[in-house]
Amino acid sequence: MTGSSQGPLSGLKVIEMPAIGPVPFCGMLLADLGADVLRLDRMGEVDLGLPVEPKYELLGRGKRSLALDLKDPQAIALVLDLMAKADVVIEGFRPGVMERLGLGPDAALAKNPKLVYGRMTGWGQEGPMAMAAGHDINYIALTGALHAIGRKDGKPVPPLNLVGDFGGGSLYLAMGILAALYERQQSGKGQVIDAAMVDGAASLMTLFYGLKGAGMWSDQRGANMLDSGAPWYDTYECRDGGHVAIGSIEGKFYAELIEKLGIDPAILPKQHDRRHWPSLRAAIAAAFRTKSRDEWCAIMEGSDICFAPVLGLDEAPRHPHMAARGTFASPDGVVQPAPAPRFSRTPGSIARKPPTRGEGGEQALAEWGVARKPAAAE
Repeated sequence: MTGSSQGPLSGLKVIEMPAIGPVPFCGMLLADLGADVLRLDRMGEVDLGLPVEPKYELLGRGKRSLALDLKDPQAIALVLDLMAKADVVIEGFRPGVMERLGLGPDAALAKNPKLVYGRMTGWGQEGPMAMAAGHDINYIALTGALHAIGRKDGKPVPPLNLVGDFGGGSLYLAMGILAALYERQQSGKGQVIDAAMVDGAASLMTLFYGLKGAGMWSDQRGANMLDSGAPWYDTYECRDGGHVAIGSIEGKFYAELIEKLGIDPAILPKQHDRRHWPSLRAAIAAAFRTKSRDEWCAIMEGSDICFAPVLGLDEAPRHPHMAARGTFASPDGVVQPAPAPRFSRTPGSIARKPPTRGEGGEQALAEWGVARKPAAAE
């Protein structure tokens, strides 16, 4: 841990309002790249869905915390003073909550016309479902993404909460923030970003809507090239119970797969003959069951087959490629993914461990040049 901001966003001041999931992850991404992220925490314990010891609350890494009672008018005044100094604010309340607190975009931009105000919700700031509760699984269900993920004749399978919360949410909010900051260089003005997870998750499905329009994608799960329908783009069990993943889409990669599996291509159907995919899958599955996962790694890893072992969370950081690149780090003894992406001159870093409630907040106030009002909550 560096204890200071060194990345390409060094000097950027970000306020993160109390939230779970996609807002903290967006804040972590910005902090990893050097932004000074000040997380505003509630004074008391709250139900945040997945409470963990601060040491393991990795989405808080690189940040400082200021504990406030947002029902206290003095605290609201302090937040407005912080917004006057900030470049970015990110919040994940339901529509209207920030306005009722007196911290909505109108009030914030009146204090700081250059402020980039990022709003993260599941359903968006408007629309029939805007005020409804929801989680990742609900947002991706509404976009077609969840329907498309799963085995043929099986039910839809939630892909962790990666597609809605983090892919369609955090990453789109972060991209929106950076785009707004770039535009601010020309206009000198901030603006409000409406980042809805349904919008982002739908955007992630753009390729598949195009393929469906072209008649190249079926709305049936597990019947397509990239959804486990194709036998050469799937996972297979090995003799020891481990699994491997193959993505041998291109003809030359597929040919190498069949050769290294030791199967005579003359006895197999054509690669793209969908009628015979079941028999092709059976042949590939039988071949993989003849050796252990490690034996297949020795044969296939690093080849053009498009092959990888399916690793668990304990195994992934120890893989030679992951280790060589430093894809994982272990600050404070906690294994976690390292900052990404990488920069040649201004690399990101994990500046500090996740803060406890209120840790570092007073220092941030001093550095930002914001004074507490006498009656502000401690």
